[in-house]
Parts: sequence; C-alpha cells; structure tokens
Amino acid sequence: MNREKAWEILKAHGYKKTDKRELILSMFEATDKYLTARDLLEVLKKDYPGMSYDTIYRNLATFVELGILEETELNGEKNFRMHCEVDHHHHHFICMKCGMVKEVSLCPLEMMESMLPGYSIESHKFEIYGKCPACNV
Repeated sequence: MNREKAWEILKAHGYKKTDKRELILSMFEATDKYLTARDLLEVLKKDYPGMSYDTIYRNLATFVELGILEETELNGEKNFRMHCEVDHHHHHFICMKCGMVKEVSLCPLEMMESMLPGYSIESHKFEIYGKCPACNV
C-alpha cells in the first residue's frame, strides 16, 4: 500500500488529512519493516514536541482498523507495517535482529482444518520469527 491509497481510504471514512498522519504514513511507506509507536514517537517529537503515545496509538489503531496497516506483536510490543498489496494469501518471516520481512506462501491452515473437525475457523495468523541470512552470521 502507498500513502495515496491510504489517504483515499481515510477520506472515504471521513478522516481529515493532517501533517501528523502524513508523517506517520510516510514513515511506513519508506520501509518494509515493522515499526513501533516508540519508533514513530522518536521521529515525530522533533516536529511535534507535545506528541503523545495516545495520539500515535489512536492513529495506528485507526490505520489497522481500515486495513492500511498490519499489526503484530514482537517481544511484548505492538509493531506495525503497511498492509501488503499482494492479492494472494501469505504469511511472513520476520527477522528479530534487523526487522526484515519476507513473504512465506505456505499456510499451515489446511493442515489445521483436518485437526479441528466441526470447528468454524474465522481467522488466523501465522508468523515465523528468527534471523535472516545477513544477520545469521
């Protein structure tokens, strides 16, 4: 996803364009890695000294709810990145050292469905954590 598409979604849901939201979206657009609220706050505090975690988390929650950002939890902290624009089902490998994200096409859900007869699966999440080849030396 890019900022232009994100703004289309935000405007369609009645959200106004603000400098803070623009800066947050530009930070996500500039990387494929996951970012934390702390990462954002460090950058935003330079231009907005009064910026709070609450403001950042409210925007992040809105972006996740509207499908602009993906959310995961790493080391007990919420992490976010721009939503993938690929049109096929996939999961991610996330490097715990550098934050690199790699698409994984295999999905274990097919195996799980046979292990849960009679259950209705509404959603799932599967991520693999470790070190990428560059960090594994």
